[in-house]
Amino acid sequence: MTEPRPSRPRHRFQTFDDPSHRKGAERIEALRAGLRETAIDGFVVPRADEHQSEYVPADAERLAWLTGFTGSAGTAVILADSAALVVDGRYTLQAPEQVDTGVVTVVPLAESTPEAWIGTNLKRDQVLGYDPWLHTPDGLVRLERAAAKAGGSVRAVPNLVDAVWAGRPKPPAGPVVVHPVALAGEPVADKIARVRVALADGGCDALVISDPHNLAWVFNLRGADTGHTPLALGYAILPREGRARLFLVSPNVDPALRSALAPVAEILSRADLDDGLGSLSGVRVRLDAATGAVALKEKIEAAGGTADIGKDPITGMKAVKNAAEIAGARAAHIRDGGSVVRFLAWLDGAAAADRLTEIAAVEALEDFRAAGGDLRDVSFPTISGSGPNGAIVHYRVTRASDRTVRPGELFLIDSGAQYPDGTTDITRTVAIGEPSAAMRDRFTRVLKGHVAIARAVFPKGTTGAQIDSFARAPLWQAGLDFDHGTGHGVGAFLSVHEGPQRIAKTGTVPLEPGMILSNEPGYYAPGAYGIRIENLVLVEPREIPGGERPMFGFETLTLAPYDRRLIDPDLLDPGERDWIDAYHARVRETLAPALDSGARLWLECATAPLPA
Repeated sequence: MTEPRPSRPRHRFQTFDDPSHRKGAERIEALRAGLRETAIDGFVVPRADEHQSEYVPADAERLAWLTGFTGSAGTAVILADSAALVVDGRYTLQAPEQVDTGVVTVVPLAESTPEAWIGTNLKRDQVLGYDPWLHTPDGLVRLERAAAKAGGSVRAVPNLVDAVWAGRPKPPAGPVVVHPVALAGEPVADKIARVRVALADGGCDALVISDPHNLAWVFNLRGADTGHTPLALGYAILPREGRARLFLVSPNVDPALRSALAPVAEILSRADLDDGLGSLSGVRVRLDAATGAVALKEKIEAAGGTADIGKDPITGMKAVKNAAEIAGARAAHIRDGGSVVRFLAWLDGAAAADRLTEIAAVEALEDFRAAGGDLRDVSFPTISGSGPNGAIVHYRVTRASDRTVRPGELFLIDSGAQYPDGTTDITRTVAIGEPSAAMRDRFTRVLKGHVAIARAVFPKGTTGAQIDSFARAPLWQAGLDFDHGTGHGVGAFLSVHEGPQRIAKTGTVPLEPGMILSNEPGYYAPGAYGIRIENLVLVEPREIPGGERPMFGFETLTLAPYDRRLIDPDLLDPGERDWIDAYHARVRETLAPALDSGARLWLECATAPLPA
């Protein structure tokens, strides 16, 4: 099978030794000059935008510009004579390669939080600056406590990085368009009515929508202001009575969207937000605790309103997909499954020909998806890890780290796509050549946990934390475990990482029919290989004959075979074997009709029943 010709620009891979990533010392010194001019002693630079987004626009990549670190999470604290970059376990290898460690100390989150570092390193009577648009009220409380512990204080200041960032990109101006009701499944007016009921129940007069995902959902719109997630950045004020007001960053608003929203909402510029907040005198305003900035709270209170910090009710509504969104998810997964199967067939040939590299795999998979139709973007940067790189849970291949996949290794590829009707996320681990007995044992234990989640039946009110151990039990029996959650929520042509639902030790939200989550247990042997198996699943009602309580289970949405070469049938019980064989039969029957003869033949072999 030949690799498809690219139909769009390829993925851009970071090169750590690019000269632009060796300017940290110069840029930090410029920032320190700003500290002296402002008469403060330090400044906090989180990897965040005004909405606490996972993926931020180019003009909000302040941490990357200042330090060179390009990870999706991290916080730098710059003091006059020291600086730290705190990163979690995903980035403890990447960060030291990207930053000038002679100027910035990389601190693993497992060893110290940003607040703990501040409490230890800020000196008595020193003042720590922060941008009130980049911190939530809860986050500010933590900063204040840390500074007070050191005998110092905090002060809101204009962003000092912006003041020294020459050539800072302009704000995004992507198109903002209608998301059709046929795909959204519910008119805007009906969604607004539901939100207003929730506001009344909470004793609030209005809601400031600070999360662009919630903005996109309630107003049935999509944008192009960030990578990987089709968001239009901005805010909205949604009162219990009267028209809502949207304040969008991009001026490129489709007239059809203005027309569609005219009965229920007015679209304004982001520059008009201050005036909108200034009109909230005497109003009790719900502000989302997770995404609402300190600046929003202060502006509401300055206008004479009351900021009620709590949960945006839209977040929970968005998590429960309606019939149209569920139908779209199923259709998107069939389309995506065909592309993944074509890729896996190609991958086997490329590996056998000794021409498979991590970057080549990323490019090929993106091209197969593009050729499959309706691709808007990948839903996150593809994780493509061979051998020891596969053991790095959130590994991102670069031109510097790219390696050829070798016989006897495992290859892990975690990827997803954005289609107008749904968002996908899938991980498969593949044997290159003959796997070892240990590899097959670990893979099969991970698969057993994966199947346990897929087969789970549970009563209404069950949380993700209660289900999480199902995926771990087969590993625990061998004294093994993994250090990430088992599953995260997924949006409907929105974020691939959506809350509040999750399957994890910290998953406290009850699972409801219509929620989509990932099912992705793993195992990682540092320096050797990584294993992860991921499908997306849909919570659905289950009828249990003779049952006394409402019961739920999961429908598996993702369609792609597991690598049978890595399955040890002796470790499976009859129910697990039957489920795997039935799943493979479903994959084959659903996808084969649309495949070419070569991919169809490969799929027939890949989905054959497990040997007795």
